[in-house]
Amino acid sequence: MDRGNETTVIQMTEFILVGLTDKSELQAPLFLLFLLIYTVTVVGNLGMIILTKIDSHLQTPMYFFLRHLALTDLGYSTTIGPKMLVNFVVEKNIISYNWCATQLFVFMTFMISEFFILSAMAYDRYVAICKPLLYMVIMSDIVCLALVAIPYIYSIFVSLLIVVKIFTLSFCDSNVIKHFYCDTLPLLSLLCSDTQEIELIVFIFCALNLLSSLMIVLISYMLILVAILRMNSAAGRHKAFSTCGSHLTVVVVFYGTLLFMYLQPQSSHSFETDQMASVFYTLVIPMLNPLIYSLRNKEVKNALKRTIENQCKFIL
Repeated sequence: MDRGNETTVIQMTEFILVGLTDKSELQAPLFLLFLLIYTVTVVGNLGMIILTKIDSHLQTPMYFFLRHLALTDLGYSTTIGPKMLVNFVVEKNIISYNWCATQLFVFMTFMISEFFILSAMAYDRYVAICKPLLYMVIMSDIVCLALVAIPYIYSIFVSLLIVVKIFTLSFCDSNVIKHFYCDTLPLLSLLCSDTQEIELIVFIFCALNLLSSLMIVLISYMLILVAILRMNSAAGRHKAFSTCGSHLTVVVVFYGTLLFMYLQPQSSHSFETDQMASVFYTLVIPMLNPLIYSLRNKEVKNALKRTIENQCKFIL
């Protein structure tokens, strides 16, 4: 790379996000759509965090993990949603160099954490169904805390490593990111430096995070299925299935979207398909998760009803 380009790279202070569309007639409808999605996401996840914290009937390991799932959903959707909404109403979709690095770091931290929180929830359901008499012993407060603290620490380390590696390399003259937020692959395509090392690091950690967390989920549910099939009581089988239903739905939607993105042949990849898949797992899934748990879970619905009734009594 010549000296002229190097000078341009050093002085780079901002990136331009391509966004979802360049058609002006779609900007207002998309703004209203994603404003609605983000509003439901914030209300749903914030409500789930508060509800599982204040209701005495929800002070169990299952709802402890659910609270942290809601926290990660709220975290990475908020990292992307507000900036995306602003970009629909401004003339030029600009993101500063430092905010781009911050957005990537925070997004990756919460996203990686969600992988292993979903795994912890699957393990929790395995213990509840397969070892019910030892449940409170195995899933003690210290174990639950470790199962969420370790993923947070690990995700911060991985995110920081990747962000530092990317943003200490040299960018070319182009500062146009072909995405609606700062993501790893679009940023790697702008680098002029040798990207083999960082690409290998990203690939290793992506594969490790996806496969290890998915393996824990699959093994947990295989053992759960075996235990359920051995039950003599139809009522017992129905209760066991019902305790796993919400989590299993969330897992299928989350991993299904990611596997769709990463396992489709390179020839079938398109900018539009990748954009829509990214919208789904960054903005739609965080909206769906609290809805799935609130609509399918009687304990959550009863807790919400009790909270509303108590607030009404307090007001009156």
